[in-house]
This record gives sequence, C-alpha cells and structure tokens, in this order.
Amino acid sequence: MARRNGGFVGQDGLDAPDPPTGITPTAGEASVSVAFTAPTDAGTSAITGFVAQVSTNDTAYSAGSNTGTSSPIVVSSLTAGTAATAKVWAINAYGTSAPSSVSASFTPFATRGIFGGGRNASNVKQDVIEYIAIASTGNGTDFGDLTVARHYLTALSSATRGVFAAGSSPTDTMDYVTIASTGDATDFGNLSASKERVHSFSSSTRGIFAGGTTANGTHQNVIEYITIANTGNVTDFGNLSAAKHEGAGAFSSTTRGIYGGGTTSGGQINVIEYVTIANTGNTTDFGDLSSTRRQGSGASSNTRGLFIGGTSVNIIEYVTIANTGNTTDFGDLTATASFSGAVSNKIRAVRGGGTSTTNIMDYVTIATTGNALDFGDLTLAKHGLAGCSDSHGGLA
Repeated sequence: MARRNGGFVGQDGLDAPDPPTGITPTAGEASVSVAFTAPTDAGTSAITGFVAQVSTNDTAYSAGSNTGTSSPIVVSSLTAGTAATAKVWAINAYGTSAPSSVSASFTPFATRGIFGGGRNASNVKQDVIEYIAIASTGNGTDFGDLTVARHYLTALSSATRGVFAAGSSPTDTMDYVTIASTGDATDFGNLSASKERVHSFSSSTRGIFAGGTTANGTHQNVIEYITIANTGNVTDFGNLSAAKHEGAGAFSSTTRGIYGGGTTSGGQINVIEYVTIANTGNTTDFGDLSSTRRQGSGASSNTRGLFIGGTSVNIIEYVTIANTGNTTDFGDLTATASFSGAVSNKIRAVRGGGTSTTNIMDYVTIATTGNALDFGDLTLAKHGLAGCSDSHGGLA
C-alpha cells in the first residue's frame, strides 16, 4: 500500500509509491549496479524516478547515491574493498516511497595489474612482484616475490590468477599468484624447454606461450598452453609462422590471441599473426606492423589491441582484434621503451619500466587515440619485466 502524503477534504490522500522490491547489487570497479523491480502500486501519479543509496554500516545510507528512471542504477565513486549494502526508493509527484528492503552485501573492487621480475641498473635479476590499481594513478606497491629471480620473462592471467613463465638465464619455470591477494608466488609447472623472451596471452581459462629463445640461442616457433585454473606442465598448441623471439607485443580478445613482430634468424620482422585460443593449431597471418620491430609489449580491451614501444621507439599502434589488417598509429609513450611490462583493464593500458632501465609507468585510454600520460613509478627501476591483470581484454 502506498503511503499517504496528504490530501484535500472530501478527496483521497495524495499517495507516494510503494517501495521497489528485488534489490540486487552487482559490484563493479569502485561502483555497484543496483537492479530492482518497480512497485506495482505507483501511488496517485506515475513514478518519475528512483534513487539508489549505499551504506557501509547498514545504518547511514550516505556512502554514495545516484538517481535514474529505471533499473538498474549505477552508483560510482565507492571505496574499493569495503563491503556495502544498498536500498532503493521510488518517487512520484507527491513524494518518496519508504525504503526498499536492504540488499545483499557486495564489495566494490579495483582492477589490479601486477608486474614481476626484471633486471635493475646493476644488471641484478629481480624476484620482486608489485601491483597497481589500474583505474587510478600512483606508484607500485609490494606484492611478494617470484620463486626464481629472473628477467626477460612473460606473464598471463585469468580474472583471479597470474602466471609468470620463462626468463633468464633460460628457465622452464612457471609460477603463479592470486591477483586479488598479496604474497609470494607458488610453483605452477614447467614449460617444454628452458627459454626466455617468450610472449604470451590468455582467455579466461587458457594461457598461451609463443616463441622464445633457448640457452644456445636457438629461436623457437613453439606455441604451448596451460589451463590457468589448474597447475601442471604445458601442452603443445601449434607453431608460429617462423621461429622467433622478442616480439613487438602480444594480446588477446576473449576468442583470439595475437603476436606481432620479433626477431628471426634473418633479423627483425613486422609480421602479425593470430590463433583462436579455444582451438589448437598454427598461426594465421593477420597483417603488418608499420615497421619491423621487437622487444615491445602488448595490451588490449575486448576489441582493440595495442603494440607498445619496442627497441629505440616510443610508438604505440593498434589493431581491431576481430578483423585482420595492418596497424594504425595510436600515439606515443612518454619515453622510448623496450622490454617493458604492460597491463590493462579493458579501458586503460599501463606500461611500466623498460630499457634504458627506468621506473616510469605511463598510460593510455585504449578506446581513444593519443599520447601516453604519466601514471606513477614502479618500486624499482628495471627492464625485462612482465605484467598481467585481472581484467584484460582476453577476459569476458
């Protein structure tokens, strides 16, 4: 029954609506999407809107609010990592309903990128893992340590687990962390051979490693994969178009993984090639980089992939992952960078470290084009590091 807000002598009171029902929160990045069912009894006049409010103590609904004309309503600027609840009110010309029942608890999150390994200015191999909140700006924070100190390694991830693999001196080590927590890495399994300068990409379930070089300098055309949620050794996937290492970058959508550039026995190349992650098999030609290039990094949204930096360049260029074709210019990094790490959250790509050994991180918005902006600093100047995240373009 709608509550009475007033009336005239000889007439019914003027009624506000009943409260909404079925309050269902879905946590987002420092936000929540609050779904609800509008009340059947709208009161004396039509409902004109709704207001959703958030509480972190189930008492004062003042942690955040927003209005809308239909379900759902997104409430932003919440504190990541802090549990909260929501209520919704309906409004018509005569007033505001009683509050809805309280929702289930939810916890807004901050998408996280992690960087691991590398080599410092004194050429000392690093076991340091550090993390950033990709949606913000700021410096890296200590996460823990790899099982083996190394550089020229690679990394891939699901929404929950990050896996680091390969590295110098050539190793077949794979180790993993739970991205949302902190702590040291745990052994995952082994690659098919000890190698370094491998590139990788992943979907929500499958991680793929491509190329690399072995201890005797032999370039690899091997592609192999893991199921990220499990532990164990790699399984053969197929082959690259040529044996190579030091790619210009690799990234993925939810279905397709892309590898670009690199060094073959004949020198640097500009070839871009792809695989369908859920299948196995050899790569297919995609297109070309704007120039031959190596030692870059890659990041992506679900639709667009970026090739970031490389030897003696500050170039960023992009492709639309679902299509095939050559790259298009995106913009420039704040400085030249090779052997950097890169992470993304589908909206923003962050590049960290690189040669000449630096602690710089910079970022771009993937859906637009333009030059990179300063993000903050890593805990240590280094190059040959690797990065992954809980929200990159290979994840749904």
